[in-house]
Amino acid sequence: MRERYRAGGEGNSPAVRPVVLVPGRLSASADRVRGVAVGSGRLAHEAVVRAGGQTLVLPPLTDALDGLDRVLGAADAVMLLGGGDVDPGAYGQDHRTGTISGVVPEHDEVEIAVARAAVARDLPVLAICRGCQVLNVALGGTLHQDLGDLLGDGSAHWDSYHAIDLEPGSHLAGAMGATSFASGHSWHHQSLDRIGDGLVVTGRAPDGVVEAVEHAGRRWVVGVQWHPEDDAASTAEQQRVFGAFVAAAAAR
Repeated sequence: MRERYRAGGEGNSPAVRPVVLVPGRLSASADRVRGVAVGSGRLAHEAVVRAGGQTLVLPPLTDALDGLDRVLGAADAVMLLGGGDVDPGAYGQDHRTGTISGVVPEHDEVEIAVARAAVARDLPVLAICRGCQVLNVALGGTLHQDLGDLLGDGSAHWDSYHAIDLEPGSHLAGAMGATSFASGHSWHHQSLDRIGDGLVVTGRAPDGVVEAVEHAGRRWVVGVQWHPEDDAASTAEQQRVFGAFVAAAAAR
């Protein structure tokens, strides 16, 4: 059995912390790093650690994808985070809008591969914002390339707090202890269109935009379009999303 240690504990006494694999991103702007750095947003990592998990960042190196199965074999769960847009070519479309930005082929290739493999292994998955879109595309779904196509206002969910309604009986409703909450932080200009194979919609914004999906045939695969990590340190209901995720990872 793998032995893990709870950081910061008295004497670093042994304690099982489920390992959450997080695909990282390339960044040329990191300070005091030689060459292009690999990293990911700290807030989501902190939320996992508060919930009792341990994160492990996977560099977006496409030449190493032949070893992905072995890497996932050492993980208890996968978390996919926010970031730039997914290339429309990944879901069989041409670029139809000039608002698409931040496309990085390595990010798309690695994260789509990780999402597919994690679902195939029935690993718990928490997919946030872009991660939710990656999960949908990995399972054969498509995206609205810009919310202007759907709402007439492409910026309606850009750095916006709004209510979200959840389906009763869903993993998210169970985790958050409610079928609606008043304030989810959205920061996206795209959204899910055709829903991927096995996924069901379990959350929507008041304007009808899909805010959550879950996989009907897996133990715990959840995608959220809003950013629960942004408020998890101060808002119990948002932290409980990570608590349920880590609990599902620990149950393995």
